[in-house]
Amino acid sequence: MEALDTLILSRIQFAANISFHILFPTITIALGWVLLFFRLRFAGTGDEKWMAAYRFWVKVFALSFAMGVVSGITMSFQFGTNWPGFMETVGNIAGPLLAYEIMTAFFLEAAFVGIMLFGFSRVPGWLHITATALVAFGTTLSTFWIIVLNSWMHTPQGFEMIDGVARATSWWDIIFNPSMPYRFGHMMLASFLTVSFLVAGVSAYRWIIGDRSRDVRAMLKTGVAMGAILIPLQILMGDMHGLNTKEHQPAKVAAMEGLWETQEGAPLVLFGLPDEEARTNRYAVEIPGLASFILTHEWDGKLKGLNDFVAEDGTVMHPPVSPVFWSFRVMVGTGMAMLALSWSAAAFMWLRRNRHEGRIKGHWLAVEGLPKPILWALVPMAFSGWVATLAGWYTTEIGRQPWLVQGVMTTDMAVADVPAPMVMGTLVAYLAVYAVLLASYVGVIAYLARKAARGQDARAISMSHSGKAQVTALTPAE
Repeated sequence: MEALDTLILSRIQFAANISFHILFPTITIALGWVLLFFRLRFAGTGDEKWMAAYRFWVKVFALSFAMGVVSGITMSFQFGTNWPGFMETVGNIAGPLLAYEIMTAFFLEAAFVGIMLFGFSRVPGWLHITATALVAFGTTLSTFWIIVLNSWMHTPQGFEMIDGVARATSWWDIIFNPSMPYRFGHMMLASFLTVSFLVAGVSAYRWIIGDRSRDVRAMLKTGVAMGAILIPLQILMGDMHGLNTKEHQPAKVAAMEGLWETQEGAPLVLFGLPDEEARTNRYAVEIPGLASFILTHEWDGKLKGLNDFVAEDGTVMHPPVSPVFWSFRVMVGTGMAMLALSWSAAAFMWLRRNRHEGRIKGHWLAVEGLPKPILWALVPMAFSGWVATLAGWYTTEIGRQPWLVQGVMTTDMAVADVPAPMVMGTLVAYLAVYAVLLASYVGVIAYLARKAARGQDARAISMSHSGKAQVTALTPAE
């Protein structure tokens, strides 16, 4: 029982660490490229609103970058403290991939992030733009290597087992394993969607609290436009990723769909309560044939059920169903909310631009033609990308169980032989620290938004009192 407790607690602890860590790279990956966009727009137009947007969001980037680095170091320790069997078995592959990330991406980011953060008035413009571009490229390169390792754990190839240890036979096959392109594309789009809604949500918050500056308008437009364009691409990428998962990890797909029996024309279970003991879904709401159509693109396509992954001796070789089933629905539901909100906001913006003289009168429309309810909805959706990303990661990582490396080693083969109370103690400490840090992070972003809004108000009052043209926070958008 102690070994079981240690295994479960170690899994929870690693899940807590990686859940906290992934929040910040999810922002910095795409935010670096958004900052490059702001910087190039300023260089091309000379319009200060783009530089104001850059200066605001580079602070968020710096904060997120620091949090990601620190939490990543903590997470890496657990390979030795909690999961020594992992490196003992596949360290010849995992070690070099992690080293490639450090030697390429991390060094690139570390070398140029200082110029990016503090060099605007100290270096030539071209060098500042180059530094921003290289940091953005570094965050993407870091993501590439991490996704390579993670995808290899799901669809391993290019190796052979010698005396119980994995040894590489083809680094090309290891890096470009069957699921890597889909996971990398899915993660990159997830990051850009996270940043889209963060930018839109924080900008909406600044508008609601009275900041009517031109940079807020520009940021709001940018966030909404990015979200509206990218969410359909993410849905398409998710479909491609699902087809790849069906081919290589059918047990995961069966758990996602709550499908117990192998069948043709399998229904899509919208909602239900998976009962693993009874091997059925209680109170299920289903759409006939739709699961088969989505996963095979044929209404009578055949899907393998969970019961096909139970051995004759009763050994279950499929993941726990309820966590995978519900996390998948949280991910999809959040994506649908993103689609509805971003398209609604984009539609109102387009209508506003194309009606009359570019204005719609009436207090119901608050900014750029956006109804106040949409503005208010954007604020809590600022961190919706985090919800979708975590739900997606839980789906794919819990869905791999009981395997740590698919078909090579199970999770219980890698866990450390340490007392369960010791793992519990560190887990509680981690959770407490992470709760404080997460609340502080969100609080700092809200503080930066309020500070920026106060700064705009102060500038408007100063210009008014100096006798210059009456430039106020209500200046119409260009």
